[in-house]
Order: sequence, then C-alpha cells, then structure tokens
Amino acid sequence: MNLSEKNFTRIFNFFLILIAVLMIFRKPCTLLIIVFSLFNLLFLKRLQFTKQSLLLAVCIASPLILEIVLFWKNDSFSDGLKSLEKDLSLLLFPVFILGNYQRVQFIKIVQYYSSVTTALLLFFFVRFFVFYPELVNKYLNGNDLWEMGYKFADTLGIHAPALNMHLAFVAICNLYFVFYSFSVNETLKIKTGRFIIFAGSFFFVLFVNTRMALFNALAGFVIVFFLEIFKKYNVLKVLITFSILFVVLSSLLYVFVQQNPYMKQKYSSVTFAYMDKIGKLDEIENPEVKVFNALVTRVSIWKSAWELSVKKLPFGVGSSDGKPELFKYYKETNQQFLAKYEFPTHNQFLDFLLKFGILGPVVVVLYIFTIGYLGYDLKNAIIISFFFLFFTSNLTDDFLIRFDGIAFSGLWFSIFGSFWLQQKITVDKVKPIL
Repeated sequence: MNLSEKNFTRIFNFFLILIAVLMIFRKPCTLLIIVFSLFNLLFLKRLQFTKQSLLLAVCIASPLILEIVLFWKNDSFSDGLKSLEKDLSLLLFPVFILGNYQRVQFIKIVQYYSSVTTALLLFFFVRFFVFYPELVNKYLNGNDLWEMGYKFADTLGIHAPALNMHLAFVAICNLYFVFYSFSVNETLKIKTGRFIIFAGSFFFVLFVNTRMALFNALAGFVIVFFLEIFKKYNVLKVLITFSILFVVLSSLLYVFVQQNPYMKQKYSSVTFAYMDKIGKLDEIENPEVKVFNALVTRVSIWKSAWELSVKKLPFGVGSSDGKPELFKYYKETNQQFLAKYEFPTHNQFLDFLLKFGILGPVVVVLYIFTIGYLGYDLKNAIIISFFFLFFTSNLTDDFLIRFDGIAFSGLWFSIFGSFWLQQKITVDKVKPIL
C-alpha cells in the first residue's frame, strides 16, 4: 500500500490518541486496537528496531511472557487461554509502537488525550444528570453518597477505581499543560482554557472519589509542580504559582466536601475502622455495612493471599487458578465474609506471587519500575507521575489482571519508551538491527 510518510505518521498518532481516549470503554477500545494492529501489519516494512527498543519491548511484554512460561500450571487449558488473551496488548503495543518510535509525537498525544478525555467525561457527566435523575436527586439530598462515584462509573461500564486511575492521570497531564502554556508563552485565552480544563478534570477525580486516585492525583500535582516550576523559575515566581495552585485545589476540595459530607467519614473513620479485626472480619456485626471498603478488609485479604502464596511456592497456582484457590482458602480458614463476596487479592504483587510464585513479583517490579526509570532518566514529570500512580494503585488493587490496567499501562509504557528512545538515540548513533 502506498502511503506517504507524513500521512502514515499522522494516522499512526491519531490511532494512539484515540486508543488512549477510548481506554475507559473496553469493547470499542479492543476493536480499535485490532484495527490499529491490522493497519500496522499493512506497513510492516516501516518497523525498525534497535537493541534498546527490543529490550524495552521485552520489559513491556514480561507479564505475557511469564503467562506463557508458566502456562503449564493452569488446571484448565481454556481458562489459561482466556487469561493469556488479556495480555495480548502487551505484545501488540511494544511491537507496533516501539517499532515506529521515531514517529511517536509524545507531547501532541498527551495534550489531545488529556483535553479530549476531559471533554468526554463532561459529556457523560451531563448524560448522568439527564438519564439518571433518580440517582442524582438521591445524591443531592445527601443519601447513599458512598455509592455515587461507583454508580457513575457503572454507567460507563468500568469499575470506579479503574476509571479514577485514568482520571487522575488526565488531571496530572492537564496541570502539566497549564505550566507548559506559560513556558511557551501561549495567549491568555489558551492559558485560561487550559486552566479550566485542569479544574474540570480534577473535579471528576473528586466526583468518582476513590481514595488512591485522589492521593495519586495530588502526589502527581506535586511532582509536576517541582519538576516543571523549580527548574524554570525563581523562588518568588515559584511561591506565587504554588499559592495560586494551592488556593484553587483547596477551594475545589472544600466545596466538594461541603456538598459530600460522607467524604469526611470515608477518609477518616470508615477507612481505618476495626483495624484490630484483621483476619477476623466475621466478628464484626454487619461487616457489609461497616468494613466493606475499609482498610481492614484489604489487609485481611492480603494476609490470606500471603499465607496461601507461601504454601504454593515456588511456581504458584497458575494464572487462571489464582482467584478460585484464594476463594477456597477463605472457606478453609472459615472467613465467611470474604468467601461470600469472593474478594480478589487487591494487590498486584501478591496476585502474581500467588499465581506465578517467586517470579511473579519480580516481573511486576521489572514492569512498573522500568517506567520509573524512563521518567527518572528523562526528568519528565508526566512519566514519573504515571509511574507513581500505577505503582501505588497496584499496592491496593490488581490492575495487571484487568483490561483497563493491562492495556492502559502497556499503551503508555510503549509511548514513554518511544519518547525515551527519541531522546537517547539517533539514526547517526545507532543503526537499526531489523
């Protein structure tokens, strides 16, 4: 097929932007990834790899490689294939993105992704008010505020913690472009627009209201602030900028908390209640009401997952048998509450330890911390913030077993890797090996 380099690059980057934006919608995004792969298969001759890009590709594909190496541990062949299928994007993205690393337009992709995703969430926020008035009226009257973010996420077909992980990254990117607009001297109109988009994206993080996402968004703001402001401006400008940012964020947070009093309970008494009942949740009266989303439940799950993992060393129980074996262990240890609701591990390191044994956490560390290395090496606030967000999110959840975590991280890992390759190697320095 005859397609000019300029048009190929334009279409290629449009695909990346669209996949990133639609990542919160599993079925459309899956279809788009397939179309993206077919498009690249038509232009296989354009792919070029170096030793560095191949090494990065192996790092990105490491969870898939681990699944293949330990496939024999699965009790069910068909269930093993289903588990393997989830990780296929970790092969497609590094091959087709890193193979075209010189064509990846990093800033442009992040800029369009963060702005369009914010606009898309605004559309679905308005839709929520129009099509779910009974829920809106209930929340406006202060009833069942704990479920608000989860119900909104359900209308999009995604789990609230996963949605808010995406939204936290969007908010961080939007703040980056607020500072970016000042560094490149954009017009006041554009600067104001970027600031409004940032404020809107942070509001959505508050609206969905999951604890780790809010923590990660605020941590990301600090990372962006220090890396983008301190290295460019004097102390006075830094203090002025920090003051303005602090006032804006505090005002948004104050207004939201005033309208959502449950938030005060959620981040204090609800989160840290009954910590003396770790592993003994059935001793709590009505645990569904009192500790369903509390830290004690997560720690009780982690305790069980650790105990079972130690028994199943060195190679674990297999990728398709992790959840069934954990649920069975709940029953064996007479933990009826955990068994009734079949809680997964909610920790990616423990999840892979249970499934793959000793190699599991090693691969998780390799996968996540390579992202951190790319950010550190480039001194890039967006990449470092993504690393911190994905690392901490996987301490309290297991996003490498879900499409919205696997494809999300695999896509951005490949984009970050391409940007790193652009900065670190040139055609003059490194001759492609393929």
